[in-house]
Amino acid sequence: MTTAANIHERYMREALKEAQLAFGLDEVPVGAVVVCGDRIISRAHNLTERLIDPTAHAEMQAITAATNFIGGKVLNECTLYVTLEPCPMCAGALFWSQIGRIVYGASDPKRGYSTVSDRLLHPKTEVVSGVLASECSALMVEFFNKKR
Repeated sequence: MTTAANIHERYMREALKEAQLAFGLDEVPVGAVVVCGDRIISRAHNLTERLIDPTAHAEMQAITAATNFIGGKVLNECTLYVTLEPCPMCAGALFWSQIGRIVYGASDPKRGYSTVSDRLLHPKTEVVSGVLASECSALMVEFFNKKR
């Protein structure tokens, strides 16, 4: 029997694959996928170092690819799976895309959108947190321990 939890874990594992790619590029290991109609329509990971662009977060890359795929700027029928709680900048972009659901792994108590306000997201956006949180968090810890 397939449950929502199984589905969330399946797609979060895909986001974790993207985070691993970022890790391999010496980028902060955040990965994201956008799912629409049980199909991944975009995959992305952080590229801020490679692109020399502070806005090149995994979520921003995933939003752009998803809107290009569907040919419109509204993602209300889609779900973003991301390994780390989105920052306020990404939450703002997700607001404007009217994303239907955000599923994230690890919380970000220092830079996550919830440190500012839950109202940064569109009022109709559903949020699911903590999916594979320990795996998502472990990758971040490993990355930053390697930097020290």
